[in-house]
Amino acid sequence: MARILIIDDDAGVRSSLGFLLKRAGYQLESVPGPKEAIQVVREQAPQLILMDMNFTLTTTGEEGIRLLRQVKVLCPDVPVILMTAWGSISLAVQGMQAGAFDFITKPWNNLVLLKSVRNALDLCEQKEDTGAPLNRTEADAKFHFEKIVGQSPALMNILGTVSRIAPTTASVLITGESGTGKELIAEAIHENSSRSDGPFVKVNLGGLSQSLFESEMFGHKKGAFTDAYMDRVGRFEMANGGTIFLDEIGDLELSSQVKLLRVLQDQTFEVLGDSRPRKVDVRVVSATNRDLSAMVGAHTFREDLFYRINLITVHLPALRERREDIPLLAHYFAQKLSETNGLPMVEFSSEALGYLQQLPFPGNIRELKNLVERTLLVSGKQRIEAEDFQQNELAQPLAPKSALEGLTLEELEKQTILRTLEKYDRNLKQAAQALGISRASLYRRLEKYKIEL
Repeated sequence: MARILIIDDDAGVRSSLGFLLKRAGYQLESVPGPKEAIQVVREQAPQLILMDMNFTLTTTGEEGIRLLRQVKVLCPDVPVILMTAWGSISLAVQGMQAGAFDFITKPWNNLVLLKSVRNALDLCEQKEDTGAPLNRTEADAKFHFEKIVGQSPALMNILGTVSRIAPTTASVLITGESGTGKELIAEAIHENSSRSDGPFVKVNLGGLSQSLFESEMFGHKKGAFTDAYMDRVGRFEMANGGTIFLDEIGDLELSSQVKLLRVLQDQTFEVLGDSRPRKVDVRVVSATNRDLSAMVGAHTFREDLFYRINLITVHLPALRERREDIPLLAHYFAQKLSETNGLPMVEFSSEALGYLQQLPFPGNIRELKNLVERTLLVSGKQRIEAEDFQQNELAQPLAPKSALEGLTLEELEKQTILRTLEKYDRNLKQAAQALGISRASLYRRLEKYKIEL
């Protein structure tokens, strides 16, 4: 039975939290302030700490930050959940920077608080029980990773992390370049969780305009606005009891970020045209190919939202960082194409596979898939040679491969877009399909890189 320490100068808060957590089966100890808390921590470290940010009439939060830092020195592995008023979320963000696990706003939602407590304790157990590195045979026997191809150390490290975090309900942020398989990892987290029987709802936030955000995410009532001819169920309500996957979250506008933060914080939302708050039980998995930390520094992404979505971060390696998986992926895509289209099975020469392993693949797995499928369909051969891939590459690189290796991710992405546009005579629909992104995403990248049509 987990032992939890509550630190709050308000006796009523300590009593309410104590009653809630005891009913949930936890052992408790409550203290009113920093002095008593430090004494408890020194004598016997609890398994989790739930603490307020202020212990006097001041509201600066300095006492809470100071106590948090002292606690993290004495017991660095014990998770700390901060409690603060909604208007003081900036204090909680400071606490997250100082090592807190999560923050809860007052007045708290009992279900949200218990969920955060369970996540913190579950993740601590997972850290203690990491065990030996996962191998592919073991992974396939124990987990649902059927759609994920490869056995490189980099990939197996990712699958090991997924296998440990999937049983929790903690929010997950998946990062990585475009085409690395972020959606597949999100699905794997859902399929290996206790929510696997529930819905898995995907939302591409990059293609969602600010005017449609509330209607799409929270739904609307008939007559709520012009053209609202019928009720609409929002994505969060669709995902109730399951997982919602927020793809391209780095492209979300600031005004929409505030609205998203509220539902993630309180697990409640309001349907447009209906002022009655609705509760929702969802696990949130987000993904982005952008550097959210840099965006926080540039004030284009809210810091409090950043900490809310990334209790756990899973970074996917680029395909060039796991080249040993390229032959397996090529065979997998060829087999799927043959099965889908009733074509005879094909084989690859060792030179063909070697050639694939030398390509830079700035578009990652998505680009490899497109190249393999295009080559099989165009060549019509049952044995693919290196020259077949050479003839079906999107276009000749704008720079030698040696030069490409020194380019940044953004420069590689820009060159890939330029090559694709050239290949398809500036046809945006075809270029977007070849790149595996939406036209809206392509438009944003054209604007970002100042590419004129």
